[in-house]
Amino acid sequence: MSLIAVVDYGRGNLGSVVKALGRVGAEAVITEDPGVVARARALIIPGDGAFADAMASPGRLGLVPAIRAHLEAGRPFLGICLGYQLLFTESEEFGQARGLDLIPGAVRRFPKGLKVPHMGWNQVEHAGDIPILEGIPSGAYFYFVHSYYPEPRDATLRTATCTYGVRFPAVLAAGALFATQFHPEKSQGWGLRLLANFARYVERAA
Repeated sequence: MSLIAVVDYGRGNLGSVVKALGRVGAEAVITEDPGVVARARALIIPGDGAFADAMASPGRLGLVPAIRAHLEAGRPFLGICLGYQLLFTESEEFGQARGLDLIPGAVRRFPKGLKVPHMGWNQVEHAGDIPILEGIPSGAYFYFVHSYYPEPRDATLRTATCTYGVRFPAVLAAGALFATQFHPEKSQGWGLRLLANFARYVERAA
């Protein structure tokens, strides 16, 4: 299958993502090289940790222009967990931290009274209109670990939702851009199916 660049910006269990991609027959390489990112047929940005700290790394490594160019060219992209949240305009974490502003909106902290982080298995509901969820039933369980949730401004974006105190977009799709708040690489069978769907999408796009 097509080469997928997994972006190394100092966050996330990159090895788990690459291993999961390998299990579904997708060739992937871990890179922090903006040149490799710029030439990649597809990008995956995984991640966990603090939003503001994570935002500093792509800028320092010179990755932001390459990531923007990739998305502006309409090439396939998958953001995972923090790699999803970084796409937004801003985050409430540790005050107001600026994101990549590729998806207008904000990342919000879960309301008081909810146990955070939201950690464990939860259901994701969808309408069958997102390519990376092909063959995955609405209501399937995926594995989450996060204390903040994304809130896009554009209500027309295709989303799949999860409810944990609030209903939030656990999956987002905008053209060739896809993002998941959960960790598909930790979500066993359905997570592998999602990654296989993404790899097939990359093949078709090529």
